[in-house]
Order: sequence, then structure tokens, then C-alpha cells
Amino acid sequence: MSTNLAQQLREGTTKSHSMAENVSFVKSFLGGVVDKNSYRQLIANLFFVYVAIEEEIDKNKDHIAVQAIYFPELHRKQSLIKDLEYYYGSNWFNIIEPSLATQVYVDRIHSIGSNQPELLIAHAYTRYMGDLSGGQILKKIAQNAMQLSDNLGTSFYDFDSIKDENLFKEMYRDSLNNIPLNLDQVSQIIAEANTAFNLNMKVFQELNSNLIKIMIMLLVSSINNLRKKFA
Repeated sequence: MSTNLAQQLREGTTKSHSMAENVSFVKSFLGGVVDKNSYRQLIANLFFVYVAIEEEIDKNKDHIAVQAIYFPELHRKQSLIKDLEYYYGSNWFNIIEPSLATQVYVDRIHSIGSNQPELLIAHAYTRYMGDLSGGQILKKIAQNAMQLSDNLGTSFYDFDSIKDENLFKEMYRDSLNNIPLNLDQVSQIIAEANTAFNLNMKVFQELNSNLIKIMIMLLVSSINNLRKKFA
């Protein structure tokens, strides 16, 4: 019996999705204002998040609910490593560390992986479906804003093992809908998806301070240029 979980997740996280898109860092990114230092910190944070998600999904892949979303072709760890090598160099692993909000996010993923594995569905849905749906648009924004070329620094957005993204998303939705869940479990998964959006928002909010510094620098630079022009 279908739970229609995919549609319930989409409808049940509409408000959280909208709130996440209105965080200053995200709005600026979508508007083409991307600070390279903030961006590389984001990539580092995402590395820790995806390592946690993928470790827990792999550990629980025989769980009846988790096996339905076990798609290694979605995994982002290796793609993120390529980007980290680009932004931080070959010694990247000894340089990066998770932000405070990222560590809270990672701890949450490990906790539910140990205690309520079916809730991993919420975290996988929130991250992977978002990446797959908007990835190419975000990639182009990043490339233009940071003047990147030859796909350097944007491997995160490439799903090389997925040839038809729309077909894959349809298959993923079908898998979600056919997971044997009771009503309480469905409600808990939707609640956890909203928690996942909130955790992502806190990671983005940490990056706002860097963005504010950039905006102030741009403003000061513009004022100085005007002064020189009219001096």
C-alpha cells in the first residue's frame, strides 16, 4: 500500500524550504554574490554532513525502510573531496573542520542512525533531492560568481552515474511511496525533514557573517571610488 510519502514530504516541508531559501547567504548565492572563502567553508561543512549521512545509510542499508533509499549513485563524498582538493589543496583533510552548527547536524544524523534509522529517509530526501533538482543551476551561479572554469571546484553538483535525472527522481519517489510505514512513522519522518531543513539553515546562517563583511568591503570600495571620481 502506497503511503504517498514523497508528496507528503514535499507538502510538509514547504514552509521550511521557503525559510531556508530566505537565509541571507542563500539569497545572496542565488543572486550571484558568492564569497570564495564562505563557499569553501560551505563545501567543507557539507563534506562532514554527507560523510555522516552516507556512513549511516550504509550501516543501515539492510533496514527495511533505509534499503528503499539506498542509492550509492547519489553519494557526494568523493565529489566533495575533489572540490576540497581544489579549494584547500592536497592537505585539505588536515585543514578543514566542521563549524559548530555542522557538528550539531552531524551528531543528529549519527543519533538517529543508531536509534531510529527510518528517519534517515528525511535527511537523504532533504539533501539529495535538493542537490539533484537545483544542482546545475547552482553550479552555473558558482562558476560565474567565482570565475571558475573547466568544472574545477564544482564536482559536488555533478551526478555522473545518473544519466536521466528526471527518470531517477521518479524512481526515487516511487521507492519512497512504497516503504512500509505506519502513520506515526510517516509523521515522524516529515517532522525530521523539517528538522533537517532547520539544521541546514543554521549552517547557512553561520556563513552570513562572512558575507556581511564582504558587503561592507564592497560598499567602502564603492564610496572610495566615488570620492576619487569627484575629488
